[in-house]
Amino acid sequence: MKNSSIFKNTPYLIAEIGGNHEGDFDYALDLLNLVIKSGADCIKFQLYKAESLVNQQISPDRYHHFKKFELSKVQHIELANRCINAGLDYLCSAWDFEMIDYIDPYVKHYKIGSGDLTNVPLLREFSNRGKPIILSTGLSTMSEVTWAINQIRQNNPVYEDMGMITLLQCTSMYPIPCKDSNLNVMDSFKEISNVMVGYSDHTVGLDAMYAAVAHGAQVLEFHFTDSRVGKSFRDHQVSLVKDEVKVLRTTCQNIIESLGSSEKKPTEIEIKNGHVTSFRRAIYPKKDLSKGDIIKESDLVTLRPCKGIGAEHFDDVIGKKLTQDISALQPLEWGILS
Repeated sequence: MKNSSIFKNTPYLIAEIGGNHEGDFDYALDLLNLVIKSGADCIKFQLYKAESLVNQQISPDRYHHFKKFELSKVQHIELANRCINAGLDYLCSAWDFEMIDYIDPYVKHYKIGSGDLTNVPLLREFSNRGKPIILSTGLSTMSEVTWAINQIRQNNPVYEDMGMITLLQCTSMYPIPCKDSNLNVMDSFKEISNVMVGYSDHTVGLDAMYAAVAHGAQVLEFHFTDSRVGKSFRDHQVSLVKDEVKVLRTTCQNIIESLGSSEKKPTEIEIKNGHVTSFRRAIYPKKDLSKGDIIKESDLVTLRPCKGIGAEHFDDVIGKKLTQDISALQPLEWGILS
């Protein structure tokens, strides 16, 4: 991803505080400080004003929920500065155009949430700005995902470049069982030209994220909290705490290292320790044999280490004539066979 720390050998970890602060700025600061100590790469918040997000006549309860969870411009900028000063990337789902303007200097890339995948004005606004986009795909069909990508790319051809769009497989429910993660969808995403792929998690626990990394996820997004105990707001229940993020970071590194190379050949450590020779068998005579003897199967045994002619040539040796005497268990060489 251009101008972004997402290009790493290990998955890029986005810890989403989102609405877990529940409108309490001091609590938001506490959560931010915990993320800083967790090993995540990026801290994510949600920027919105209830009146520009929810139709209060049709959905008054949802309107009041978002109204309660609002933070101010000054508060969001302070959170962004603290995040950046701590050496982490700041990210947000900005659901209001005015907020996009004031937060823009603090973000390296944009996040478009699942609910806005079909929101043409928002897709256009973000793509006009030309920074890399992370797009969550909950609620959507594959045709809608490709439609959204086309909308972005038609509006700004810079998004044809590799890394400018990252697609996150996501299921928009809280929580979901692992079976609803549908991580195989990432295979379909990989077929789209010049996109990165990742996973936005709403399960309980870490298993789905480990599976996503093994499946090629380059980005992991997860909710973050200080504790799941005694919390009524739903997002806390699908959130990780600081020590779990540390475990996630270490395990992801181990998974990536375990995947290794797709080329099947002896590894450097196998060669360096001589195991290609010491673990494999060679062909040895069971007894002393004389020059002119025709080698029979009953004359031979395969033993470690692999010195001389390897056991894979067992059938090739049978029927050969010895051109010199050979002692029992002496390595065979092609030069003494005719």
